[in-house]
Amino acid sequence: MTDVLSPIRTKEDIEFEDSLRPRNFDEFIGQETIKTTLKIFIEAARKRDEHLDHVLLYGPPGLGKTSLALLIAKELGVGIKPTSGPVIERTGDLSAILSNMQHKEILFIDEIHRLHPAVEEILYSAMEDFRLDIVIGQGPSARSHKLQLKKFTLIGATTRAGRITAPLRGRFGIIHRLDYYDDGNLEQIIKRSASILKVSINDKGAQHIASRGRGTPRVANRLLRRVRDYADVIADGKITSNEAIRALDMMEVDSLGLDDVDRKILMTIIENFRGGPVGISTISAAIDEEKDTIESIYEPFLMRIGFLERTLRGRQVTQKAYEHFGLNPHSPHQGKLFKK
Repeated sequence: MTDVLSPIRTKEDIEFEDSLRPRNFDEFIGQETIKTTLKIFIEAARKRDEHLDHVLLYGPPGLGKTSLALLIAKELGVGIKPTSGPVIERTGDLSAILSNMQHKEILFIDEIHRLHPAVEEILYSAMEDFRLDIVIGQGPSARSHKLQLKKFTLIGATTRAGRITAPLRGRFGIIHRLDYYDDGNLEQIIKRSASILKVSINDKGAQHIASRGRGTPRVANRLLRRVRDYADVIADGKITSNEAIRALDMMEVDSLGLDDVDRKILMTIIENFRGGPVGISTISAAIDEEKDTIESIYEPFLMRIGFLERTLRGRQVTQKAYEHFGLNPHSPHQGKLFKK
């Protein structure tokens, strides 16, 4: 995928994202229903002087799961210990983290679906009864010891909710799915980010970037930075409608936010498989792209904009996609890709 459109966080994003993160719920744009319910649960926990119930946040990458976790900790006035599923390799690693948790503190586990099964087992009693079942010694002399934990809140984040086991999912009291943002919310996010980065941008410039941001704040902010670079060199640092369009066209990001890999997926199905249906493994082999990457990054966006359908027999390109490319779905020879 064109790096600028990838929702996956890169090293380059870290510095910028940290400076652009909202400082409170009022600055967090979008996801209104989730914010409203979280505020109520947080206020209730504070009034009762209790820990917040365990929270599971899931949805595509780049939508703000980590930002929400940080905001929850800030609103509760407690500390937060961030980690991720792949980092916790052994049961001892998780035991050490849990035994050092303070009362009402938050443990944030990103990519929680990637926890090792043995590590996940420890979480069950820790989340439900706030205790650790530790086995000391080996063989016949081994004995079990129960270590009481301080009451804490686990916030889990995942892009693959279907991979979370039922026993783990059942121990979360608050579950929210983050959805893609509309262009209006993305435009607000871009303007806020531009203000923080001290970038001059007008309404039309922000609208063009938002329309190609794939409904994802991380992508929109990355596009803003790239368009800013273009404007600094070509247009005295001012992002207008024309400069935004020229910069985005130069990056080969079309009016809907499609990049070269999106177009390759769609055109491969159209030209090689008569528009589908075709299996995901076949598509993966045809375009030389990982199956998981297609399913987790490209496919959700293409389905959301109505260009791709998932059927029992495989993936199928829609009439809307044909129209976008200026092609006739009934023609036996689709021809080469061109923009309408």
